[in-house]
Amino acid sequence: MKIKIIAVGKIKENYLKEALAEYKKRMTPYSQLEIIEVKDQEAPEKLSQKEKDQVMEKEAQDILKHIGDKDQVISLEIKGKSLDSLQLADYIKDQQVQGYSTLTFVIGGSLGLAPALSQRAQLRLSFSKMTFPHQLMRVILLEQIYRSFRIIHGHSYHK
Repeated sequence: MKIKIIAVGKIKENYLKEALAEYKKRMTPYSQLEIIEVKDQEAPEKLSQKEKDQVMEKEAQDILKHIGDKDQVISLEIKGKSLDSLQLADYIKDQQVQGYSTLTFVIGGSLGLAPALSQRAQLRLSFSKMTFPHQLMRVILLEQIYRSFRIIHGHSYHK
């Protein structure tokens, strides 16, 4: 199974790049991993709702270019469904059993995801009601995907 993470913005901090590289290396025995960064749109604090919608729509268009017709899409959203690590592992395993070859996780920009992109997702997933920087969220997501594959393959993991 291929895991694709599409995220808005670039990672600039070396400590986050190192963490991502470590989890990418750990994923090698379990899955092919692709991380795609799309350009984040400028979003000054004083935007009208219409301007915010335009920013989210542009980011959504850039993200959708990287999503295949047969991809199973999981969007990360504050109002999404909360799963524990075992449930996420079960979800990933179920997708494998059903024959899906690519799981695509989407991390939006600072304003969130456009409704059209959210609707494209088969699962809207929430890690918390709290807001995390999207750069850090990549590391958290990748750790949980790695943990899921450890669980699926019967290897030890921290509870």
